[in-house]
Amino acid sequence: MPSNPSGDVSGIRYVSTRGSAPELSFGDVLLTGLASDGGLYVPSKSPTIDWAATHAAGAEASYVDTAIEVMAPFVVPSFERDEFAAIVADAYATFHHDDVVPLVDLGGGSHLMELFWGPTLAFKDVALQLVGRLFEAELNRRSQRLTIVGATSGDTGSAAIEACRDREALDIFVLFPKGRVSDVQRRQMTTVTSSNVHAIEIDGTFDDCQDLVKAMFAHESFRDDVHLGAVNSINWARVMAQVVYYVWAARKIGGGGPVSFSVPTGNFGNVFAGETARRMGVPVSQFVVGSNRNDILTQFFGSGRMTISGVEPSLSPSMDIQVSSNLERLVFDLLGRDGEAVAEFMMTFRGEGSVAIDPHVLQSLSETWSGTSVDDVETLETIARYNADHGMLVDPHTAVGLLAAERLRANPSHPMISLATAHPAKFPDAVRRALASPDGGKDVVRPALPEHLSDLMTRDEQFTELPNDLATVEAFVQTNRTPD
Repeated sequence: MPSNPSGDVSGIRYVSTRGSAPELSFGDVLLTGLASDGGLYVPSKSPTIDWAATHAAGAEASYVDTAIEVMAPFVVPSFERDEFAAIVADAYATFHHDDVVPLVDLGGGSHLMELFWGPTLAFKDVALQLVGRLFEAELNRRSQRLTIVGATSGDTGSAAIEACRDREALDIFVLFPKGRVSDVQRRQMTTVTSSNVHAIEIDGTFDDCQDLVKAMFAHESFRDDVHLGAVNSINWARVMAQVVYYVWAARKIGGGGPVSFSVPTGNFGNVFAGETARRMGVPVSQFVVGSNRNDILTQFFGSGRMTISGVEPSLSPSMDIQVSSNLERLVFDLLGRDGEAVAEFMMTFRGEGSVAIDPHVLQSLSETWSGTSVDDVETLETIARYNADHGMLVDPHTAVGLLAAERLRANPSHPMISLATAHPAKFPDAVRRALASPDGGKDVVRPALPEHLSDLMTRDEQFTELPNDLATVEAFVQTNRTPD
């Protein structure tokens, strides 16, 4: 799948969405995560795909081959192509399906893309199995260590830990909200015994955890002292790796024509990867954004305004978010890539708790984007219906995406691809509740974990409980990281 970039893509530089941080190479962006001005790094320009010329050949390519071709322009020359190709192949050898992300035909032009065949059963593995290896290669080349700090609403934490465990150049600290992740999600983080892994339960919400991570990056002396790095989707490498499966799916299903995607999302990184694919040349006609009762993204795509409110727990906890960090990357493009305007926009949002885009910008946005929120009752009904109609189990996040696709599909002639973001066994209580009869008399089998996790619920846990306090968390990281 050859690329046809504008200019020399081998030298792509990365700029901050807020305009005042220095431009960086891919290797520096990989290790830096959040920009020093508080913004998020994005490519200064993107390679383009000559879709008409290459889609037929690309449809026959393997996932690994597609991944190498899509991502290589973003990473060269920080990584030589052959070195990068070997890392990609090694990363996706950890998946338990030959296609890496298989596609399931649901009929009527609807499809499900299963992103949960990695080691921790969630879509985050697609990026993080690669990113962990990229970290190691880049750090070894520089003879450096990195302290990874991340926040998770459930799946990022376990995927990041799995990708970073036992890597000599890395320490990883993952913050998760107390009582707001599923038992399986928690145990995937707290039962890892590797000495470089630290699971931290924060007395607060995911947004609190995310704010703590951002504050650590904003604390310049601390960031530099501990050599801080990020695994959240604030790190461009995470988004880059997710671009691949949009290209992959469109080639397998689209027949060269337009396709639509429905994405259950909280932090917006997953669906922004699709937007990046669209800007590269993939003919995406519609993005449907599915939210739960925490519906700030539904507000944004409906009215152009978003207002922060309290985070409410739901059956789809990975989307229990009210501040979607990666939306800033889309806002950067909507505001003409004006970093100063983005900084002002985000300052208003965080300072006043509410902000809106210009109505003309919203009108243009609405040509491609739409959003809806799905409550817990509708989520359970969707899980039950897909089991009855298709004989499949879906997790609550996937159910949100499926119902959102049904509601908002704009053009029935365009294939609609919904993203299955997690294995149903990660949320067994919700699935059992959905499948039980109304009177509770039917005994529904608990969705089984795959063999490599079959003993997860009996493993010993080890984690640290900390308050929602920056100084306390920073002190813990400083004390427990491996000394330089």
